[in-house]
Amino acid sequence: MTLALHERPPSISLRLACEVLGISKSSAYAMQKRNRTHSCAMRPKRTRKDAPQPRALSKKESDNVLTTLNKPEHQDQTPYTAFMTLLSAGIYLCSVSTMHRILRKAKQSGERRHQRPSVHHAIPRLWARAPNEVWTWDITKLRTVDGVYLSLYVVLDLFSRYVVAWMVSTKENSALATQLIEEACARYPSASGQRVVHQDRGAPMTARGYLDVGAEIGITMSHSRPRVSNDNPYSESHFRTMKYRPEFPGRFASVSHARTWGERHFQWHNFEHCHSGLAGFTPEQVFTGRFEEVIVERQSALDTAFAKAPERFVSGAPKVKRPPSFAAINPVVTEEGEVAKPDQVNFPTLSAAKMRPPKLS
Repeated sequence: MTLALHERPPSISLRLACEVLGISKSSAYAMQKRNRTHSCAMRPKRTRKDAPQPRALSKKESDNVLTTLNKPEHQDQTPYTAFMTLLSAGIYLCSVSTMHRILRKAKQSGERRHQRPSVHHAIPRLWARAPNEVWTWDITKLRTVDGVYLSLYVVLDLFSRYVVAWMVSTKENSALATQLIEEACARYPSASGQRVVHQDRGAPMTARGYLDVGAEIGITMSHSRPRVSNDNPYSESHFRTMKYRPEFPGRFASVSHARTWGERHFQWHNFEHCHSGLAGFTPEQVFTGRFEEVIVERQSALDTAFAKAPERFVSGAPKVKRPPSFAAINPVVTEEGEVAKPDQVNFPTLSAAKMRPPKLS
């Protein structure tokens, strides 16, 4: 039937032929399409080998291009750079795309340039079980009405969140950072003789002079990983609390205005702020150990309330929650999803904690 449709005389239209054969035009079109598809499938396919390009480089020319690209003066250059270098010397071998094809065929199409190997920074894992064991500090910007930014340096005790030192300056450099850390260490000596100072990788924190002074006074320096924002969470959280306070001015009139405001804010933060991360105690109470006296007072008030109306306490006699026994940056998480305690982590020394990943004991 397909042959009859195909070999019909030109004077007979497709419509008339379909009426004589008793089929619809759509069926005729479908049969013709199947016939063309079958003919194409039976036709031998032409490949590039069957029809070589007359403009293609010969094998000798291709080998010459590959040899030239592998010479010492070109082996670490991209095809584009090698092409331009050769062209400047009055040499034209082939186009840039042809160089890419030749390198791809020789399995040399990867990165040709020498590059600095990637550096894997260890995750900073720090534990503080008492005040003055670990300090964390950072710098934030304070905007003025003139559009100029001031630098606020804040050094925070990790265990108690107590601000041990702060400074407002028009500059941000390592000399001021060194001065601040030295004064804070002189004011609050470490009971254990060891102290870790954690910071990010800003220019003042990585300056050679700052690191040398820290080594002289016996400080172990710890740094956040590059481009990891949550490696210094306590300082970042404090800045968030600070800038969302109702009395925080959007812009400061001057440096003296910023310092006056800072005195009021850090007085509130250290002595009045009932910190949720410290079970409602102030940083000063945890830093000085005075929270033990406050626990007695709070427990006495709860006991009195329970004696008056025990039915209001459905979980039984209330007990005052104590502050956490430790604070940690990037703590180890057990298989059960709980934060491991310091005595569960196998750390020989504080410096070793920065050099190798911890293991659960």
